[in-house]
Amino acid sequence: QVQLVESGGGLVQPGGSLRLSCAASGSLFKDNVMGWYRQAPGKQRELVATITSGGITKYADSVKGRFTISTDNAKNTLYLQMNSLKPADTAVYYCNLAQWGLEYWGQGTQVTVSS
Repeated sequence: QVQLVESGGGLVQPGGSLRLSCAASGSLFKDNVMGWYRQAPGKQRELVATITSGGITKYADSVKGRFTISTDNAKNTLYLQMNSLKPADTAVYYCNLAQWGLEYWGQGTQVTVSS
């Protein structure tokens, strides 16, 4: 079993920055893929960014150049640095871990970009 706990969401003005964290615990294997997804009201959940255990990253076009995904393997923690935030980035952000054909989700953290 794997537990994922997100933190770092909040209210920020357009153009501002936030850093999300996701602490992973439980049965973690060396080979996995972790990622951030988001879901805005009335919309489907969408991929924001992923990172493999080998450090290969992938980003949605809408966040390229503004968001950076990273991990601290010693702390089993996933991060999402979000810069130049826009109102369109407002959503609940979810942490995801995929390993051995299974997927795990965190409870989500709200990010609101508004003046």
